[in-house]
Amino acid sequence: MRGPLMQNTFARLLLVLAAALSLSACGGGNNYADLEAFMDEVDSRPRGRIEPLPPIETVPPFSYMVSNKRSPFEPPAVVKRVDRRSGPQVTPDFNRVKQFLEQFPIAQLAMVGTLAQNGTTFGLIQDANGGVHRVQTGDYMGSDHGKIEGVNDTSIELIEIVPDGTGGWVERTRSVALVGGA
Repeated sequence: MRGPLMQNTFARLLLVLAAALSLSACGGGNNYADLEAFMDEVDSRPRGRIEPLPPIETVPPFSYMVSNKRSPFEPPAVVKRVDRRSGPQVTPDFNRVKQFLEQFPIAQLAMVGTLAQNGTTFGLIQDANGGVHRVQTGDYMGSDHGKIEGVNDTSIELIEIVPDGTGGWVERTRSVALVGGA
């Protein structure tokens, strides 16, 4: 029994010795002479100068003061020009009692659905406060005297009466599309 055990131990010892010799052969010479020469040459070069960063300019704060104007992301409304001398005289009815949705600009109102009841189609409008209101043809909404002319499944069509810039009034058509609709 001693023979095979001795041979196995001797084989292991011989394997460890061969590995040690092969590893010592790798580190014996200086194979990095060219790399060290390059590093010495780079270290001997004159140092460059890095320009300092330019001073940071302070910009005065800007206050957006036209929040009550039409949003640039909203499509412009089509305004029909009417010759006031020859065409129909358009004016809003200032004696009419305002309806609840007339306190909000059209941009703050969104159509969220429809409701059909007894053959009448109603539009469901969500206001800026999150409330949902039922409207129908003939109702008013929006801050520009908008009268609802029609309600369908995808939009509510209305006619607004707006100042024409010369002291008169003109009608313009507007549409409030169903949110997420076609």
